[in-house]
Amino acid sequence: MALSATSAAPLIEFRGVGKRFGDVVAAEDLDLEVRAGEFLTFLGPSGCGKTTSLRMIAGFEQPSAGEVRIAGATMNGVPAYRRPVNMVFQHYALFPHLDVAGNISYGLRQQKPRPSRREIASQVAAALEMVRLAGYEKRRSFELSGGQQQRVALARALVNRPKVLLLDEPLAALDKKLRREMQIELQNLQRSLGITFVLVTHDQEEALSMSDRVAIMRDGRIVQTGTPSELYDEPTNRYVADFVGRSNFFDGVVREVGAGIARIALDAGIVTSARLSRSALPIGPGERISMSVRPEQMALARTAPELPRDSIFQAEAEILNRIFLGEHTEYLIEEHRLGAFLVHAPRQTELGERTFEVGDLIHVGWRQQAAIALPIDR
Repeated sequence: MALSATSAAPLIEFRGVGKRFGDVVAAEDLDLEVRAGEFLTFLGPSGCGKTTSLRMIAGFEQPSAGEVRIAGATMNGVPAYRRPVNMVFQHYALFPHLDVAGNISYGLRQQKPRPSRREIASQVAAALEMVRLAGYEKRRSFELSGGQQQRVALARALVNRPKVLLLDEPLAALDKKLRREMQIELQNLQRSLGITFVLVTHDQEEALSMSDRVAIMRDGRIVQTGTPSELYDEPTNRYVADFVGRSNFFDGVVREVGAGIARIALDAGIVTSARLSRSALPIGPGERISMSVRPEQMALARTAPELPRDSIFQAEAEILNRIFLGEHTEYLIEEHRLGAFLVHAPRQTELGERTFEVGDLIHVGWRQQAAIALPIDR
């Protein structure tokens, strides 16, 4: 079981870390602690600095400013092969001329003193058992599926028992179903071994489903770090709310603030209210904000009385588009002031009832707790 964020001492530390490539700033003012036994993910779009951050932990890049520490020791200037970490690359980087056993044992055979042949074989067998590939010792990489190659790469990284395992988008090449299966396997493996995992991905579902904590990055900086539920429910600004999950945004100006609630005059000509995110910087009267409402927190009904009684907003709208997605149906609806936005209706609520169709006039509403007033750029 992974250690909780509060119970474990920092294993990896970034202290004011920055990285430049000429005039290009890849990372700037990074302050972060990763605790022993934790599964942390760097999440963000391409070019945000997440892979550079991972490579500075690995030792493939050295910081231009600040300090990277592992297990209390400064890693600045320490080459990759002297660090207590191993890395699984996006395309696995298996040696095609070696069989599975040869790939997994490669790191063991570089150790000094070198383990005996019997010890190496024992450790390879144990690593294969760990990733459920027992009996595959003599296979070549081209004889393996994508998922099997990924497991071999994992076994090769884990056989040396590193303090930290770094994963650079290791599931990107897999199809959706296999990717989901490997997410579960990675999570279970990390918990059983207790090794610190640091993952880089641009896939929010992957990050939220696997991680103890997620560091959201933008333009080389960490915007917010928190548990998946914290990032989803209490985003620090519009950028985080937009990147984690899906959301509808309605811009406006704050009229007044009190008791954790903001009274807002939306640009659409509607005066409403929304709660304040506990993670966001304070906002005050006169400030422009973006009100976020998640699609699954909106309700649809054929008549207004069928909406939740405590709805803070209710209006008539038209169904513009309908997409069946299995566990829920996604509706694109249009309200004459707010414009078009998304609503997700759970499959369970539609069973036994006539579904809404394109062109239907319906009523939409949401509770006050569903709406969050967020700073736009801070």
